[in-house]
Amino acid sequence: MPKSLGQYAVPTLFDTSYIDLMRDAVERKIIHVDMDAFYASVEQRDDPDLRGRPVAVGYAAARGVVAAASYEARAFGVRSALPSVTALRRCPDLVFVPPRFDVYREVSRQIHAIFADYTDFIQPLSLDEAYLDVTADKAGLGTAWATAKEVRARILKETGLTASAGISYCKFLAKLASDQRKPNGQFAVTPEMGPEWVATLPVARFHGIGPVTAAKMSRLGIETGADLRAKPIEFLEEHFGSSAEWYYAIARGIDDRPVNTSRERKSSGSETTFDRDLVEDSEIEAGVLRQADEVWVWCEKAQAFGRTVTVKVKYADFQNITRSRTQPGLIDTHEALREASRALIRSVLPTLKGILLVGVTVSNFGSPEGDVEKALPLFETSSEATAQ
Repeated sequence: MPKSLGQYAVPTLFDTSYIDLMRDAVERKIIHVDMDAFYASVEQRDDPDLRGRPVAVGYAAARGVVAAASYEARAFGVRSALPSVTALRRCPDLVFVPPRFDVYREVSRQIHAIFADYTDFIQPLSLDEAYLDVTADKAGLGTAWATAKEVRARILKETGLTASAGISYCKFLAKLASDQRKPNGQFAVTPEMGPEWVATLPVARFHGIGPVTAAKMSRLGIETGADLRAKPIEFLEEHFGSSAEWYYAIARGIDDRPVNTSRERKSSGSETTFDRDLVEDSEIEAGVLRQADEVWVWCEKAQAFGRTVTVKVKYADFQNITRSRTQPGLIDTHEALREASRALIRSVLPTLKGILLVGVTVSNFGSPEGDVEKALPLFETSSEATAQ
């Protein structure tokens, strides 16, 4: 019998009724759509001279970092968040282009308009990826596989960009599956194959397991999903605390989280890395105010206003500090956000150490003044699970 574990009904490792349980219990059909090298692909689309060349979105400055990399650049080991200096060392022919977030946001709106033709249940994760719950066959295409295929075709036709998709019965597996046929492909994971497919994967691929946790798991002899599944819950609780239940469940292909269409954003922030270390109060303050202006653009557009403002500072010796202040009421004017940000940065000035990065974040948001249709199968035949 399954062991009751928090919100999950977790079977024992050798529970032979597991597949039957999953087949009967699982009703959701979820697609994870992930654009291929989104920012870089937009730049290559808009500038034909960049096509086929290694491209990095970002700045080639000494303190710059790569925001996104084309597949041509990735072949040289260039990835997002890589320091620009390192990226150029790995790929001397790398072409840097400055980010155009207004363009990326507009393309993202186009893509989400396409999603809305296929489902009313959309959970954006970022500008370039989202979960779609297509259990209800809104477009009448017959299968989740066909739905994902048409969504990707529409994106290509209307934006000139490619997307990859993962199709499964839960969000965890759908996200893993979207990486399986990248770029410009799709892959499906059924309830029958889910647990054993997870067992074959390295835990470093699991969403939510970062490099630090993956290294810790490796020291404990956990390299794959099968290794993770073999560990008793008591062992996981001892070493991973409150995350133990989640690890225990996903190692068995279980994720009960719904696609959350009303997921509230908890914060909005912006930060910048300077080309040189700043020590002048006026320059540092100006940098903070520019970030406050960036954040305000989002707040005003989303009509989302917070009570807490946080200013982040990274010094030249890489020490990080933050200063926060919570107001009794909402910070609902541009000038109020600027004043709060200015006061916070002034609390750490003057400085004897150079500052290489500043950021502003607003959080602690407050409020300013479909029918169930026929169930949609994952796909028609099991052979489609490995097709593109």
